[in-house]
This record gives sequence, structure tokens and C-alpha cells, in this order.
Amino acid sequence: MPLPRLGTRSVRLRTAPVVFVALSVALAGTALALSPGDAHGGGPAGDDASRHTVIDVSQSHCGQGWTHPGPGLRTFALHNSSDGAAEVYLEDPASQAVYGEVEGIGPGTTRQLTVRLGKGAYAFKCVPDDADAVTGPTVHITSGQRGPGAAPVSEHDLIPPALAYQKWVGGGLDDVVRLTTRLRQDIDGGDLGAARTDWLPAHLEYERLGAAYDAFGDADAQINGTDAGLADGVHDKGFAGFHRIEYGLWHGESADGLRARAAALVKAVTGLRDTWSQTRMDPAQLGLRAHEILENTVQFELTGRTDYGSGSNLATARANLDGTREVLSRLRPLLTTRYADLPGLDRELDRAQHTLDGLRKGAGWTSLGELTRAQREQSDAVLGDLVERLASVATLCDPRRTV
Repeated sequence: MPLPRLGTRSVRLRTAPVVFVALSVALAGTALALSPGDAHGGGPAGDDASRHTVIDVSQSHCGQGWTHPGPGLRTFALHNSSDGAAEVYLEDPASQAVYGEVEGIGPGTTRQLTVRLGKGAYAFKCVPDDADAVTGPTVHITSGQRGPGAAPVSEHDLIPPALAYQKWVGGGLDDVVRLTTRLRQDIDGGDLGAARTDWLPAHLEYERLGAAYDAFGDADAQINGTDAGLADGVHDKGFAGFHRIEYGLWHGESADGLRARAAALVKAVTGLRDTWSQTRMDPAQLGLRAHEILENTVQFELTGRTDYGSGSNLATARANLDGTREVLSRLRPLLTTRYADLPGLDRELDRAQHTLDGLRKGAGWTSLGELTRAQREQSDAVLGDLVERLASVATLCDPRRTV
């Protein structure tokens, strides 16, 4: 069956990562600080060619205009002279390693690309939306240390990790069904104390499946929806799933009032599990999801926007970190040869885990309201930095056309 394009999670506002116009920035994992001279291409102040290198983007003249090649940090003005949108790669024409890219250059518009150049061969590749890719003339630079390049990732490259991840999700859904069934049994038996204890493990098991939410479709709203956008808020009939039960358990609702909610949750997760083997995740989105899991954690969990009484946002953030690691473990074979700062990403993952684990409170977790200012600033900083690094993963794993 055709692979569906993943949309936006029904209960979370998802945003795409910032497109890196210089791939070398993503590969290095750090932003480049431009000096006034560098911003114009790294040449002498009087060298107009190095100050303003205009490159043509079109099928007939792709890459033309680069007449003064030289090493260092260079800025190119990519002008799309065609009548359709295009993306542009600066690559080694032999290995096709990409050193910089700009996406979505509209007809008649100009976009800038800043990249560090060194000894080697370069060519611009113009990739129109509705036509074959065209590679421009090769330019040779004879000195200098160039920034890191990355071989392009194809959708075919992403199929094995996507299939492996999807299989893992299937096992996770088995655990979600088991844990939500226990939660329903607590509520059916009128033991709300046990239900409050068993709610969190069930919810966290679902949260670990973060890169698959969009493939879950409408089921996600029934399983993990919030009251955002509902006319009657937490009292709206459309408010369902884990957070609806959370609200009831921590706001004095009776077992009688929660039985139907718990039964509906078990039905939803069971239905999702039973149909999961027929679902196909989009391999092209896997790198993006690795970034979005913790992007949403910062946006929703660290702000408390998804707390309906349990005070478990930090536990959810920790589960989201586990989910991010699961995605990255499948992508690692592709990243090892493409992401220069992969060891740095691993260190930041460990740092985030250590920070969150330090906020455990006995058998439970510290609530956001109990954090000191220093603890809040530290958790915000470490997860925010990790989100920036994961944006590079999304960039590197974005499939690129080569023909």
C-alpha cells in the first residue's frame, strides 16, 4: 500500500525544524559566527567578486556565476531565474557529498548560502520541483580546510530503520494495552488509589512511542488528546483518553464517572495495536520525528500545558527522552558517517537523562511547581540545547533528490 505522508499530531502543535541553509553548520553541530569580512565571502574588502557571488539557479544555467573560487567562509546569492521553485545543493560532484543547501527558492527570488570552502571540487546542483536535477560546472579550490560534508540520504536508505522502528512500536503497543487494562480494572473495582498509581506507567509507555504519533491518525486524539480547542474544555464530551482520566483521578471524580472513559481508552489502544501491522510509517519523516519529540517536550511538558492534576510532566519528559533514543538507535548507521558531532549529541542525551533523573522524588517525580528556579533553568537549558542538536539530525536525514 502507498506510504502515507505524516501530518501533525492531533493533540500537539508540531512545527518543522528550521531549514539549515548551510549543511556544514548542521554537521558541525555549532552555529558559525561571521566576522564583517566573512559575511561577504571571506575575501579582501575591495574584492567585489568575493563580496557578492551571484549563482544562477535554472536548468539551462545552473551554477554559473562562480568565477573567483577561493577558500574560507563564502556567501553565495542563489538567484532562481526559472519560472518554478527549486532547491540547490553545493556538493562534491564525484562523491555527491553535500556541503550546503537551500530549499524552496521561489521563481525570481534570491536566497543566501554561507559555507566554509577548502581544497577540493565543488558544483552546484539545481533541483527543480517538477523537473530533473541539473549539475552545474565543477569548480576546483586548491587550498584551505573545507567544512564537513554529508552523503545525501535517500528514502530507500530510511526504509530499514523505519521498518525496525515500526516493529518496536508494535511491541510497545502490546505493553500499552496491558497497562491500560490494569488501569481499567482498578477503576472498575472502585480502587482509585491504585488507579492513580497505575495511570502513570500506562501513560509513559504510550509517550515513549513519540515518533509514531502521526501514523496513529485519529486514534491519538482518543488516546492522548487534550482539551485544547474544545468548546467546554475539560468538561467537553470530546475530551478523552489518558488526560481525561488523569483529570478525573486528580479532581475527585468517582469511579462510576470514569468507568466508561477507561473502557473507551482500552478499546482505542487495543484497536490501534490490532491494526498497527497494516499501517506504514513514512520513512522520510523519521529524522524529523527524532527532533519533534523533544521539541514538543519543551513546548508542552516543561511548560505544564499537559498537566491535568498528576504533576507528572517531568516523568513524561523522561519517557520522551527514551523515545528519542529509540529513534536515534535506528538512525545511527546513517548518522555515523554523516553527523560530525554525533559524540556530542550522545553526551547531551546523557546529560539530559542525568538532569531529569535527578528530579525524581522517591518513587515519584517532582512536579513543575516544586522546582527551584535553578532546577527549572537547568532542565530548560539542557533540553533546549538537545532540541537544537536534534534539528541537525532532521536536516541530515531529510531525503534529497539526486536525479
